[in-house]
Amino acid sequence: MSIVVTGATGHLGRHVIEGLLEKVPADQVVAVVRSEEKAADLAARGVRIAVADYNAPETFDSVFSAGDRVLLVSGNEFDKGRVGQHKVVLDAAKAAGVALFAYTSAPGTLTAALADDHRGTEAAILESGVTYTLLRNGWYNENYTENLAPVLEHGAVVQAAGEGRISTASRADYAAAAVAVLTGEGHENTTYELGGDTAFGFAEYAALVAEASGKEITYNAVPAETYKSILTGAGLPAPFAEILAGVDESIEKGELIVGTGDLSRLTGRPTTPIAESVAVALKG
Repeated sequence: MSIVVTGATGHLGRHVIEGLLEKVPADQVVAVVRSEEKAADLAARGVRIAVADYNAPETFDSVFSAGDRVLLVSGNEFDKGRVGQHKVVLDAAKAAGVALFAYTSAPGTLTAALADDHRGTEAAILESGVTYTLLRNGWYNENYTENLAPVLEHGAVVQAAGEGRISTASRADYAAAAVAVLTGEGHENTTYELGGDTAFGFAEYAALVAEASGKEITYNAVPAETYKSILTGAGLPAPFAEILAGVDESIEKGELIVGTGDLSRLTGRPTTPIAESVAVALKG
């Protein structure tokens, strides 16, 4: 039996691999990657490497074995039909007879276009009949703290979320939940709604950044169309800017407040506060 993680050299995937290596022998972990070079450090630690691509179904023919536990980390190629990509992995896993198929989805309350691919993938998983766990990950602290440079430069947090609040957690938190599912028992055919323990608004976030950086930072709430223009002006592709603006509109409606407590229960620890992630980012 192996534990197979797709997208293993991505931000979340690497956290998952690190967490697995603390709990199981390295030779029980399979890292699915597109570039063997990027996974050289994992191979050196004894992790088995499988080179496969969501866009090439045949590359998944020999990745899975009967009894494996699998984590499908959702793809980030928004323009290539993510549901179809995910079904490539799902079909190969089903054909191999895996024991558990876990998927990193989005909160069930999210109605933004970003959620469409996740709902489509979830439907395919349920229809397939595989034993599943849906990890409906909320928004990551790092979505904000990794983009502090323009905030510090302009003295403003700019979002199209109005007075909306959001309950984020760190990538490491969500990864720890995935590790708990992949190495534990009793998670079969279960859906977890995952988010941070404490919600915050962007005025609070701006104040946290100001306190941590010693700079004057304000929150500038803008209309969604203005936000899209700002994002495209900064070099983001228009479709992706549209998706991010849609998420902000959902935040304004309260759709990214996840109050279940599932994340801290799965990991056995409180979630990482946004203030802590801000402090880490500023030190970096």
